[in-house]
Amino acid sequence: MLLRRRRTYLRYFNYLTAEEEKNLFHLSPMSFDNNSEKEMLAHAVGAALYMPATRQTIAEDLLMGKIEGLVSMVIDLEDAIGDYQIDIAEDSLVQQLFRIASYIENGLMSLHQLPLIFIRVRTSEQLQRVMDKLEESLELITGFVFPKFSAHSGVSYFEIIDHYNRNQANNRPVLYGMPILETSDVIFKESRLKALLEIKSVLDLYSDCVLNVRIGATDFSSLFGLRRSADMTIYDIGPIRDCMADIVNLFGRMPDGQVISGPVWEYFKSDRVFKSQLRESPFKETMGSIGRKVRKEFINGYMDGLLREVVLDKENGIIGKTIIHPTHIKPVQCLYAVTHEEYMDATTILANNNGFLGVLKSQYSNKMNEIKPHLNWARRIVIRSKIYGVLHEQHNFTSLLTQSEEVYV
Repeated sequence: MLLRRRRTYLRYFNYLTAEEEKNLFHLSPMSFDNNSEKEMLAHAVGAALYMPATRQTIAEDLLMGKIEGLVSMVIDLEDAIGDYQIDIAEDSLVQQLFRIASYIENGLMSLHQLPLIFIRVRTSEQLQRVMDKLEESLELITGFVFPKFSAHSGVSYFEIIDHYNRNQANNRPVLYGMPILETSDVIFKESRLKALLEIKSVLDLYSDCVLNVRIGATDFSSLFGLRRSADMTIYDIGPIRDCMADIVNLFGRMPDGQVISGPVWEYFKSDRVFKSQLRESPFKETMGSIGRKVRKEFINGYMDGLLREVVLDKENGIIGKTIIHPTHIKPVQCLYAVTHEEYMDATTILANNNGFLGVLKSQYSNKMNEIKPHLNWARRIVIRSKIYGVLHEQHNFTSLLTQSEEVYV
């Protein structure tokens, strides 16, 4: 019988053997759970796998470790559920979480190995109803996702979350909210700034409860009758790119900015039209002569469009991504691992932030590191390094991407 290796704590890349981990990582990822500090959790949401609340095997899949690499998941009561299925979906959700709670109570699972679980609700009324139904099982939940978020709807959502947190024992996990920006007043140019400023005022008021801000590019695109192809990224769609830039501009300002999560990648199979932009060199550097063959397999299986979009997300200050297929988990997560060069630059900048130096040559002797301009970047790299680890000098994301782990018992 084929079983996945299961450990008693939640951590990125914990499907690797101890030897594989030692060979790949200069610094291993840290473990965490839904009671960890907010800053860590906000960056740790990573590749959040969506699944409909009507799915009958959620608890069993988690028990068996069926989805390798799963760290965060969103159980959906909104778009994935038909309007006539709402009651059925809510009941199914509650039963699945009660079942997970029973697995933990009976020692079949550990609370600390449970993925970060979020629930996407339709309305604040549904939010309150689901929270009431879940009762003590709410401690299994990291938070709720609020679709079509606006300043008006947002207050009622966060009032409920804030009230819950204020009335819980100190040792219970904080419950968080993750708003999705995806409405017409946000994407339409004439109303965008006003809408974003109003939303920001709500999130600032409830900042302790806001885990990250998510971008709903599918709903944005639909307002223009657009849909990106598998060969393009969301950054190739002009109206969406411009809106995302404004969202980052307003919500991503350091040092108190929110963690911003990127739009869903909706393809899990495709026929290529354009030449792949996934370079051969990263594969050849880590795998030698077989790198070209491995690259070809991953282009067929994972679509380099997803990888390119995640790279562009990171370059634009976006960390985390909504995903709709398990095959997207590893590609997204692997690109969040910090390279040795990034880590050395970041730690050098932080170590020399003492007023005696303004600029210094990087340890890799390929760039200049300026202390003040690069300080916020360095801090973000160090946060990411704790969650996703730091690769050895000779490794890059392809080393993680090509790892697979199957244990026969």
